[in-house]
Amino acid sequence: MTSEVLDRSLVLDAVRVTEIAAIAAWKLVGCGDEKAADQAAVDAMRTALNDLDIDGEIVIGEGERDEAPMLYIGEKVGKGGKHKIDIALDPLEGTTLTAKAMANALTVMAWAPKGTMLNAPDTYMDKIACGPGYPAGVIDLDRSPSENVKALAGAKGVKPNEITVCVLDRPRHAEIIADLRAVGARVYLITDGDVAGVMNTADPSTGVDLYVGSGGAPEGVLACAALKCAGGQFQGRLVFRNADEKARAARVGITDLDRKYDLHEMVRADAIFAATGVTDGALLDGVKVKDGFVHTHTLVLNSATRTAREIRMKRPV
Repeated sequence: MTSEVLDRSLVLDAVRVTEIAAIAAWKLVGCGDEKAADQAAVDAMRTALNDLDIDGEIVIGEGERDEAPMLYIGEKVGKGGKHKIDIALDPLEGTTLTAKAMANALTVMAWAPKGTMLNAPDTYMDKIACGPGYPAGVIDLDRSPSENVKALAGAKGVKPNEITVCVLDRPRHAEIIADLRAVGARVYLITDGDVAGVMNTADPSTGVDLYVGSGGAPEGVLACAALKCAGGQFQGRLVFRNADEKARAARVGITDLDRKYDLHEMVRADAIFAATGVTDGALLDGVKVKDGFVHTHTLVLNSATRTAREIRMKRPV
């Protein structure tokens, strides 16, 4: 099934979907309306998915059905056919970034064979990630941030002050940031977009070695799909703040609330990952209009073939 799902035609289909969503969101860059930008991306992505010859089910989406009228968890998309796939998506990662015309807004989607992606509830998740090339187990969510920096520095053959750690700039991360700085690590703070934050660890050009902190669990699954393709290590543990969030976990079949997931438990088969830039960022250029054409920049990864492609598309406005 895996090779059938991840054929070349589906890779290009995934690219088209994220491109269409990115263009729709870009039209609202800088307009100050987060909800409108997100809705434009959702509408465009859903329409594009439903035009494909796939039998798809949303496992990571805009929320549960009673909270999200479109691209909700469990929604079926596509025209049907032999390609039965799980779909994880974020039609607009960085709604605030888009509304304020800030860097690093993306449209993001991942596909895997049906039944192979963690159906993560819409809760927080503690996360740690690094890029490829390190011994298995070099990072561990149960160690302190400073201990992980020391371990990664040792594996890389550098001093801790040569390790750069990406962290979401949130009050809840104050202790993490203090611990990282105490050991001398360089802390790269981002305002939004922890899928891109995790992906930065797998791209040497970003200079990011490690990602640490808590963010959305659905975004954790998307990030794992990217690392499944690009290489790297990831661990995550769901965080529950109340009984309602525990009930959400129960509804998607999660019973071990303290489980520490690794990359291959969250995405259990080969995957396709696609991301298109909405605004310029560390990984991708944003949508541009020039000489009567709209230009997009997309990264598409395929773990089955271990390929990474950057695709630049232009089409008439």
